[in-house]
Amino acid sequence: MRIAPAIALSPEQRTLLVSQARSRSLPVRVAERARIVLFAAFGQQDLEIAARMAITPKKVSRWRKRFLALGVVGLQKDAPRPGRKPTISTRLTKRVVTMTTRQQPTNATHWSTRTMAAAVGISEASVRRIWRAHGLKPHRVETFKISNDPAFAKLEDIVGLYLDPPEHALVLCADEKSQIQALDRTQPGLPLKRGRGATMTHDYKRNGTATLFAALNAANGEVFGLCQERHRHQEWLRFLRLIDQTIPADRQLHLICDNYATHKHPKVQRWLQRHPRFHLHFTPTSASWLNMVERFFRDLTQNRLRRGVFRDLEELIMAIGTYIDRHNESPKPFIWTARAADILEKVKRARRSLNKRQSA
Repeated sequence: MRIAPAIALSPEQRTLLVSQARSRSLPVRVAERARIVLFAAFGQQDLEIAARMAITPKKVSRWRKRFLALGVVGLQKDAPRPGRKPTISTRLTKRVVTMTTRQQPTNATHWSTRTMAAAVGISEASVRRIWRAHGLKPHRVETFKISNDPAFAKLEDIVGLYLDPPEHALVLCADEKSQIQALDRTQPGLPLKRGRGATMTHDYKRNGTATLFAALNAANGEVFGLCQERHRHQEWLRFLRLIDQTIPADRQLHLICDNYATHKHPKVQRWLQRHPRFHLHFTPTSASWLNMVERFFRDLTQNRLRRGVFRDLEELIMAIGTYIDRHNESPKPFIWTARAADILEKVKRARRSLNKRQSA
């Protein structure tokens, strides 16, 4: 007669198993397994335990061995099962992935689950599972722009100002957000309520445009702003004079701005020569993301402008001014962490990939 392996319980294990066997909150199967182990610890064989609990000896043997191998934890859940054999071969899965990433359907710019299923001969649910397993989302597209500025390395100057700003100086990220429209809706919308979002009409009335000149203090997140009707060099000079009057004269000012012609106008250059504490640092071409004030412009658009209703231009300007005032009550700086060397290496890789794709 075959003898089942003996089970010896420690006091802690016995106490825990008794608690599980008597529990009314645990799943029934867990309590049953705890009783099997307790009976086995008393020296009973598999046939005796099976007859006493009205279960099969094979089941008793399985949980005896599982406890000996894994302890009490092994009784909590079933062992993983292999599952059904896949009906879609590895070769067919690879074909779906290759077609998704390297080919296009004849009458569309990208694949859908239905068009791919029809082209390959499987169900669209299977296509969806393959795409999810390989992280493929053909319906989405991301935009990019690689700077072709031959002096792109000047970003080191800007990143250096972010990571190691000079003493007794302010680093200001300056730019203008032009063509901000004062939009009024043609009909009043309905407010938010339970089970329904707020509504607004798709069409609108234009009540003029304004340009926001803003400078973000990289150290503390404070914003200096001025709304004007246009964005010529005259308005840019007016904004620089405002900064000059607002910030104490003993502080050097390093302004980070883009290559817009307004910022390099001859009259602006002459004004800067008369105010030597202003030092302008221009971002590389097509690299406006280096200017952290763009992040503030994004928040302004998302939080105040996109769903705003402005009956006239003055109401728009007042709303922008109020938003800046509230922001400056508790400003938070944007923390720059990327190193210039890492950015340069990433751009080099992107240029190599783009050139390789253009030459193919």
